[in-house]
Amino acid sequence: MTEQGANASEHRKLKKSRYIRINVFFFLVFLLFVALIVRLGVVQIVQGEAFSKEVARTESDYASLPAPRGKMYDRYNRVVVNNKSVPAITYTVDKTTKAENKIETAKKLAQYISYDAAFLEEELKERDIKDYWLASHPDEAKGLLSESELELEPSETYRLQVERVPEEDVAAIKASNQEKELAYIFTRFSSGYQYEPQIVKSTNLTDEEVSMVAEHLEELPGVDVITDWARDYPYESLKTIFGGISTPEQGILQSREDFYTARGYARNERVGTSYLEYQYEDYLNPRKAKIEYISDKSGNIVSEEVIDEGQRGYDLKLSFDMELQMEVEKIVEEELRKASGSHFLMDRAFVVMMDPYQGDVLAMVGKMLNPENRSGEMLDFAYGTFATQYEAGSTVKGATVLSGYQDGMPIGQGFYDTTLYFRGTPPKGSYKNLGYMTDLSALKLSSNVYMFHVAMRIADITYTKNGPFNATSEDFQKLRNYFAQFGLGVATGIDLPQESSGLISTPDSAGKLLDIAIGQFDTYTPLQLAQYVSVIANGGYRVQPRIVTSIHAPVEENELGPIVVDKEPNILNRVNNTTDEIEQVQQGFKLVVSSGTASAYIDYDVAGKTGTSQTLYYGPKREYWGRKTNNLNFVGYYPSENPQVAFSVVVPWASDDGDPVNKHIANRIVKAYMDLQEKYVTTTEINTDSKKEEE
Repeated sequence: MTEQGANASEHRKLKKSRYIRINVFFFLVFLLFVALIVRLGVVQIVQGEAFSKEVARTESDYASLPAPRGKMYDRYNRVVVNNKSVPAITYTVDKTTKAENKIETAKKLAQYISYDAAFLEEELKERDIKDYWLASHPDEAKGLLSESELELEPSETYRLQVERVPEEDVAAIKASNQEKELAYIFTRFSSGYQYEPQIVKSTNLTDEEVSMVAEHLEELPGVDVITDWARDYPYESLKTIFGGISTPEQGILQSREDFYTARGYARNERVGTSYLEYQYEDYLNPRKAKIEYISDKSGNIVSEEVIDEGQRGYDLKLSFDMELQMEVEKIVEEELRKASGSHFLMDRAFVVMMDPYQGDVLAMVGKMLNPENRSGEMLDFAYGTFATQYEAGSTVKGATVLSGYQDGMPIGQGFYDTTLYFRGTPPKGSYKNLGYMTDLSALKLSSNVYMFHVAMRIADITYTKNGPFNATSEDFQKLRNYFAQFGLGVATGIDLPQESSGLISTPDSAGKLLDIAIGQFDTYTPLQLAQYVSVIANGGYRVQPRIVTSIHAPVEENELGPIVVDKEPNILNRVNNTTDEIEQVQQGFKLVVSSGTASAYIDYDVAGKTGTSQTLYYGPKREYWGRKTNNLNFVGYYPSENPQVAFSVVVPWASDDGDPVNKHIANRIVKAYMDLQEKYVTTTEINTDSKKEEE
């Protein structure tokens, strides 16, 4: 074979090999296309729906927005606690919000709002400052951890970072009001849940701040200016009894966190912190508005819908007559100012007026001279009517006589009033020897000795001049049990928290039994005294005092809606006395006013009992602790037959027992009550006549 032939043969082999490789290549390409087509078919046909759902996947989140709390009305449907609109600056976090976003927005917002330095000092905690530092120094924060610590759970790494924030940096933030403002704003930004607006500032928010923030909302993502609400008090009276509520910055009470979270409260939600707002939280708390947010898989909101527009809380109808309350406050202030000029330790006075049959508290007045200045400023001390206690003096003698009846003493029992002498005990007597006393004359002239004999009878002790007085602890308990039937020494049951039951002291001598019988040892609250005299006024029933008489569904402005809860009067017990025995004491109380110790001061058809208690001063002026003073008291009811109102007057710490301030107050408050009742009757008649004319 020639060389040319050999080359041709090699060329044919090479060409054939190329064809084979090309065919193999095209076959492989064909297989790849087949596989791709099959895969596309699987994706489109078999998994197409799943992928479509993933692309279109959205998530629903829900947020609650605040609504106003329920209102409060007095017994004549006058609004006494209302809601008013106030502006507020809020911040809302969504799923895309990061710590650096909050820091950036906080710096911008701080240019337009400011906080009082004292407020920041009180509200900003060291932990808040450390959280702010970690968010604003992310690189330095990471450097606080070792390589191995970075592998720990996020909660553990953050705990370590918080512990290691440089103290000098914390101190630097504390020293700068500007930095503290940023830290506080960041804290408010981080205080709630996603999509729930957090109030950044509402208290002391100025019009200028609102305007500046509103103008720059575009550069403040998440920030908004909204219309919020705040409590309003048309009468500026009884605010302590109505109670306080927390601010959005304070939120729920930490001491009751489980209680609130179990009921779906947000951490920044305003709640009642004292008295009625606290006691009736379950009713006053509103049903919050509820919004559904729809977001895509990237966390961007694509739609929102209001699911529930919310509703303000239930309204409370109270027992108070606000016109009477205001008038009695004026009387107490005037009489206290006048009397305190002669009694430098006398700084407070109390009045409680209530319906003796229903238990409705019509007026609850406590006034106290401000101990911080000498300008004569009066402070509201209404809660002192049920939270502070004082020796009641002779006002309790009605209970002593009725206790004697329960123990077997006959109506009309007589004792001779002359000074009593016991071994090892100072002489015990009345303000003078009064001679022969019956139960009626003993009440009329306020005989101490008569009450001593009643107490000795209860303790089964026969008086022997200069003999021993061997009362036992059982005798003390027996007399106190009798008194408890009238509400003395036990809680009245009023629907307010933190009620005092009075102070039942441990006696240091047997003779203290005699002091209990004349109101010189155990102490009672002004409310307890009002409940006690109501028992005598209504014929023997101890009725639970009440502030809230009914609870109503919210409707139109300044109107009461349908009753949700009707709080019926509650009789706690009936004293173990006959009708004749109670009527005997009622007669004695009438004699006190008509011809006895109150006859020169009371001008109206009142039955009652005066009471002066010798006591030691333990008030705010500590340098005078232990000084001898007198509590000036009065309990009574009007009118003497079929009474409409029962009342107590307590004026502690007079320098002597000769000032009739307690009787002046009693006389004037009865007159105020009478005048208002006449006014209400006249108004009702006019309204009735007007309706008839319209018809």
